[in-house]
Amino acid sequence: MKLFFRLFTLVAVLAMSLADVAPAWALTSRIKDIASLQAGRDNQLIGYGLIVGLQGTGDGFRSSPFTEQSMRAMLQNLGISTQGGQSNAKNTAAVMVTANLPPFASPGSRIDVTVSSLGDATSLRGGTLVMTSLSGADGQIYAVAQGAAIVSGFQAQGQAATVTEGVTTAGRVPGGAIIERELPSRFKDSVNLVLQLRNPDFSTAIRIADIVNGYASARFGGPVAEAKDSQEVVIQKPRTADLTRLMADIENLIVETDTPAKVVINERTGTIVIGSDVRVSPVAVSYGTLTVQVTETPQIIQPEPFSRGVTAVQPQTDIAAEQTGGRVAIIDGPDLRTLVAGLNNIGVKPDGIIAILQGIKSAGALQAELVLQ
Repeated sequence: MKLFFRLFTLVAVLAMSLADVAPAWALTSRIKDIASLQAGRDNQLIGYGLIVGLQGTGDGFRSSPFTEQSMRAMLQNLGISTQGGQSNAKNTAAVMVTANLPPFASPGSRIDVTVSSLGDATSLRGGTLVMTSLSGADGQIYAVAQGAAIVSGFQAQGQAATVTEGVTTAGRVPGGAIIERELPSRFKDSVNLVLQLRNPDFSTAIRIADIVNGYASARFGGPVAEAKDSQEVVIQKPRTADLTRLMADIENLIVETDTPAKVVINERTGTIVIGSDVRVSPVAVSYGTLTVQVTETPQIIQPEPFSRGVTAVQPQTDIAAEQTGGRVAIIDGPDLRTLVAGLNNIGVKPDGIIAILQGIKSAGALQAELVLQ
């Protein structure tokens, strides 16, 4: 019995200790998870191409004349004469081809591309993208795309009904583009590393610089990092350091992150996101709604038999008004859990909570930034 009591006491002490340090764990992240390398950003590519092999769901040449012009130009480049003939087959569609060129991509590697209909095609399912060059913002060709398009949506149509699920005029070609040109800049040629925070914050930027300087002082004998502003942290390359190995060591350092208090509201979807640092000063809230329901039930009045009367419609309207809510609740949110519990106790729906949060912000009791989307 004594042994069981001691084990129970030990488990309780461990649970209390873990509860005390759990918030510290939740606020720490690796540098690679909260910041990105400026020299390692993506580059956008775009191109114009044709998708062939559609089952009569392609562009109509009358409403999309550029599709026919593109098809004729493609056939002429292949040595096929198209003069004097006109095709009405709807098995071809003009598409815009887009892709993201990842950082440090080398020639010969493959990337995914996205195809989107440019004309009046109804579906790209079953089509094949023919060879399309993808250019960057500088006009240079960096990749060439070709392959079968994968479309998640589908469409079924009959004489009197049509069923459509998802988007049938856009799809992807997995691994459909081959990189042909290397990016001009190289990682090894950089003289420093610039880290960009995904969520700009001065406190987090200063902590990153301090953690990196602590690592550099122990490894290279001096500080190398400086926080320029809330988003950028510049790291100078030590003379004896390899840039790739230096970045690999820095991105795995653990940093305690900090975020400003925000409440994000999307009134169209009724979505409410409340940050963990949001505080609400003591405030009294009353929420009530007035519902007015109007019901029209017209009645048909028939004339007597063998009379000269006519059939008439007599309108009948029923109006009912109902008022709900009206309870007054005191909301005091020293932490997120108390705030959510106080809002739930009022018993309103998300649209009502949105109105309450806006009213609390107008009253000056919401100690956070209110973001409306």
